This record gives sequence, structure tokens and C-alpha cells, in this order.
Amino acid sequence: MKYSITTKEAPEAFGPYSQATTGGRFVFVSGQLGLDPATNELVGGGVEAETDRAIRNVAAILDELHCTLEDVVRVTIYLSDMSDFAAMNEVYGRYFPKPAPARTCIQVAALPISGALVEIDCIACR
Repeated sequence: MKYSITTKEAPEAFGPYSQATTGGRFVFVSGQLGLDPATNELVGGGVEAETDRAIRNVAAILDELHCTLEDVVRVTIYLSDMSDFAAMNEVYGRYFPKPAPARTCIQVAALPISGALVEIDCIACR
């Protein structure tokens, strides 16, 4: 059964999509930027701060289904500049326990919010 997940603990969806949806045992979390859920504004502090906030947004969405980052099996990271990879990776490594999820990281020309440096989506298994 497919249904949408919504939480006020993560930024609201600003388009025709859900923060996450389920499909059987899987949870598909939409791309999360480094937006503060209280203001829907990008956090300051560069790629480290944005990565931290994006991952905390993912975790808040997963929490709505009583899931954690330990349940994540696949992550995609979009960077506006691949030179930020090491800094992003250092923050990312603090959040995802071993065995680490499968992951892809790609550089993109732009992200949905002007000036955003990182966006993270994932798939978790309940």
C-alpha cells in the first residue's frame, strides 16, 4: 500500500510531491536540502551545515514511520560543487552506521533553492 508521509519536523514540500512515500516495506524520502524546518530557509555555514541539516531532515521524516538512519539502504547525494565532497563526506560519515548504505554522489548544475550546496534523498527498509 502506498501513502505519503508528512512531518512538521522537516521542511514542507514546496511542490507537487510528498516528503516521503511508502511502497511495501520501503520508504522513499524525497530530496532534502539544508533547510531549517522552522523557517524554510537555508542554514548558514556552508556545505557542512547544509549536509548536517539535510540529514537531520531525512531522519525526522523517517521517524514518522518509526525508522532511523540505520534502516537506510540507499542514498543519493547531489552536490553543486564536487570540491565539497570531502567536507560533505565527513559530516555524512557521522550519521550513517556500518554497514553503510549504498550511495551515489553526483555534481549537478543547480539545486531547487538558489545557492543550495547539497541535496540528499534515500530509500529505507522498514
